[in-house]
Amino acid sequence: MIIPPRSRLIVNSLALTLALSVANAGVHFGNGIKIGEMDHSSAIVWLRLTDSSDRRADGIPFMDDDDKVPDGLRLRDMKDSLMGTAGSVRIRYKTKDGLETVTPWTEVDPMRDFTTQIKLPDLKALTSYTIIAEGRAPAEDAASAKCEGGFTTAPLPSDAISIRFVAVTCHDFPRRDDGARGHRIYPAMERLDPHFLVHAGDIEYYDKPGPWAKSAELARYKWNRLYSLENQRAFHRKFASYFMKDDHETLKNDCWPGQTYGDLTWEQGLSIFREQVPMGEKTYRTRRWGKDLQIWMLEGRDFRSPNNIPDGPDKTILGAEQKRWLFETMRGSDASFRIVISPTPVIGPDRAQKNDNLANKGFSHEGDEVRAFLATQPDTFVICGDRHWQYVSRLADSGVYEFSCGAGSDAHAEGFSMSQRQPEHHFLRIKGGFISVEADRPDSKPRITFRHHDVSGEVVHSKSFPATHEEKNDGISPR
Repeated sequence: MIIPPRSRLIVNSLALTLALSVANAGVHFGNGIKIGEMDHSSAIVWLRLTDSSDRRADGIPFMDDDDKVPDGLRLRDMKDSLMGTAGSVRIRYKTKDGLETVTPWTEVDPMRDFTTQIKLPDLKALTSYTIIAEGRAPAEDAASAKCEGGFTTAPLPSDAISIRFVAVTCHDFPRRDDGARGHRIYPAMERLDPHFLVHAGDIEYYDKPGPWAKSAELARYKWNRLYSLENQRAFHRKFASYFMKDDHETLKNDCWPGQTYGDLTWEQGLSIFREQVPMGEKTYRTRRWGKDLQIWMLEGRDFRSPNNIPDGPDKTILGAEQKRWLFETMRGSDASFRIVISPTPVIGPDRAQKNDNLANKGFSHEGDEVRAFLATQPDTFVICGDRHWQYVSRLADSGVYEFSCGAGSDAHAEGFSMSQRQPEHHFLRIKGGFISVEADRPDSKPRITFRHHDVSGEVVHSKSFPATHEEKNDGISPR
């Protein structure tokens, strides 16, 4: 009898399962750590305990048409799986010259993919901390797994110092460009030594094949596979990050509340996102980084109306509460520069067939309202994720610039062409890469610089702006 190729793989994989479980006995930090939600006095550290130090290299590969684990197999039998395991974790952290603080042991949650999040309070502003994450199995008294890292807290609003951050969007495992190591942009960003990173959404793609993640089990599989990549792990243990979500890591393309994707529900999608990244009370928030920089990170899925209903005053992406918060906190800011970071475009122009963001006709009422408000706020800019091409655009009637990060790899750059360039585009590039932003004070005068980088870190476009205002602008209230 001739055994089909996939059957042979199944037989071989099952034969190796026992040997692998013995070789990897204990607990590990196979997904590294993620340090997030940084401000001048606190941070949140995300941890997950795994039963192996790395994803499985010899398992059964998912096929492009798979939307579940094949019959007769378990998820741990599949290639690139990285299974969670029970145990407890703690954080040891200290400044260079300070006393070490040790958090209590905390059990990881098996109902949340064996993850937990530990908040580090009472930190010192503008201070570098080293941390050691420790893990132990349920029967152990001492740590058997360690992962070292570090971060620097935000400065106080009165501190006039240079700040640099990076922003990315649109990643997935199949379209990585550095083989088993992951995405090339991560070591490129690391060389810039940023204060923090913002991931503007589309962190993973549930609705892309290999497998289609139509269940909570496979959604988590995709998160764990992506963050087992060496480049991602190396970056996130050294730098603080803020994570935002968009459609593809919530449920599916252009999704809204109440929808499902196979067996994956909307509620599960929201919960899994908060489970897989360090996150505070709300997914929309603002952070101040010194005297010259304040950023606002918007939530674009939780409160939105269905895309397919008629436009009008009640159709929304942001929701009334978030929009009121955005306008009030921006009016109250005295930062030299204000940056709104949106998971989808606010300015555009976008493709004519799209109907999912504030730059589209389907949300033109709220889009016009938001753009009108931003135009009243001096030295205000927009960074957007979602689009797989890099651009700088400016609407002549508002004066507000929008900077699109572009996809995380050249293989992921698609959906637009140079022939579609519009008058609003001051820069357009259909390639992958990332954005860096630097707020500094040459000659004691505030300046902000936006740079587009290719996947190797080379600057492909740069634009600087001096601060133009001394006093905050009261702006307008939401309609």
